[in-house]
Amino acid sequence: MLALFLVALSGWLHVVPPVAVRLPPQPPRPASIPDSLRPATLDSLVLAQCPGYTAVHVSQVLFVGNDVTKERILRAELDFREGDSLTVSTLAKRLEQNRLRLFNLRLFTRVQVQVTCRDGQLIVLFALQERWYTFPVPILSIADRNFRAWANRPDRWRRVDYGVHLVRYNFRGRNEEIRGNLQLGFNRKYELFYLTPRLGRHRVGISAGASYFRSHTLDYTTRRDSLVAFRDDHGFPIERWYATAGLRWRRTVQRLTTLEAFYYHEQVSDSVFRRNPTYFLSGTQRRYLDVVLTRTVNQRNTFSYPLTGRFAQFALTQRVFFDGTPPVTTALGRYARYADVGRRFYYNIGLEARLRFARRLAYADSHALGFNQALVRGYDAYVIDGRHYGLIRQGLSYQLFDLGRLRLPLFTDPRIGSVPLQVYLNTFTDAGYVAERTVPSTNQFPNRLLASAGIGLHLVTYYDRVLTLEYTHTRHGFGGFFFRSEFPI
Repeated sequence: MLALFLVALSGWLHVVPPVAVRLPPQPPRPASIPDSLRPATLDSLVLAQCPGYTAVHVSQVLFVGNDVTKERILRAELDFREGDSLTVSTLAKRLEQNRLRLFNLRLFTRVQVQVTCRDGQLIVLFALQERWYTFPVPILSIADRNFRAWANRPDRWRRVDYGVHLVRYNFRGRNEEIRGNLQLGFNRKYELFYLTPRLGRHRVGISAGASYFRSHTLDYTTRRDSLVAFRDDHGFPIERWYATAGLRWRRTVQRLTTLEAFYYHEQVSDSVFRRNPTYFLSGTQRRYLDVVLTRTVNQRNTFSYPLTGRFAQFALTQRVFFDGTPPVTTALGRYARYADVGRRFYYNIGLEARLRFARRLAYADSHALGFNQALVRGYDAYVIDGRHYGLIRQGLSYQLFDLGRLRLPLFTDPRIGSVPLQVYLNTFTDAGYVAERTVPSTNQFPNRLLASAGIGLHLVTYYDRVLTLEYTHTRHGFGGFFFRSEFPI
């Protein structure tokens, strides 16, 4: 699939070359708050303090700054403990890998590591700066897939949601998470979820939750590769509730296996059924059970804006209906690779593919590209329906500048008064393909190659926030500027 996409792209798509930008020399970061320690510093320090040793013995592992986080949660992430012997030649690399494991828990704004060696005995100290863990966030959002889709609606100002979204991270200091939603307005949503990565000292965690949703509008079909909505100002064309529970096997923050079950009950109005009798294959309502097995290996240097490393995920979903509708089996795979190519240039490539097998498929289960961040950039205003799809996205980024951490004089709390700021210039190409046996004559994008190229600015800042502004041009001749709030690959 990768070779096919690259050959197809090379025939017509001109990739925007990276722009060389001359900047004055960057000022050094403040010595008091480095983001990491250079391996050479650790190597030279251990060699100076313990000359002649090829291996050192870990006598103590200490943590400071974890006022909320339990120490056993931190120790569970490390691949060494007191009593282990570590090779001096690989010590710096191993400590940096463990520092990143703690940082990627996303419980801390900063993680530093320091070592002291005496007579072959090593003391390792991790200095932590905890985040702000409670976030009551007001909800004021658009009720569509993205801004472009919302702006194209004639009734856009009615399609607004409001309410409050409350998240408590690191609940009880055990890396537990509680989420609640109270959303009113165009879409009504009431949700409560709980997640813990570990039960006691075991590697097994659990997840559980429930959700209820209803809306005054429902996209009931696709015409000209765009969603067609039905609106009922006095009723709710769609109601959905579900409950979920699952098990989580987690060796470290980098490796996770989950087994989850979701019980759904969905109902549409008679008006929707008359407009699209195949929205559900079982009339106006359906009940079904999803069993999802997911395996994730996340070895990126940072999870918010990765520059090096790799990511792999595979999910297998079995959907069983309680009304005699044929079952649906879905296999989804994702892989991404990130590389430092030198001189502040970074390359990344992401692959994604889905296979969906069923004798018959309801319209509600037929969405492919344009949903859940599976998108060929530039086709934001469109959705492509189908059973199977493949997607490739690649980019080349150049770090324009890194200002380290900026101090906000109005805030004395270091959890919110220290703001990281990095800016990258990015060029990219995307390609995708949706395979479907039966395509309505009004839709042109299934069974055709979709591709685009563009250039953008990426701003990496507060609490893993990544803001992107991109200009994209597609092979079908349209494009424009797009604003996004997540790392695209």
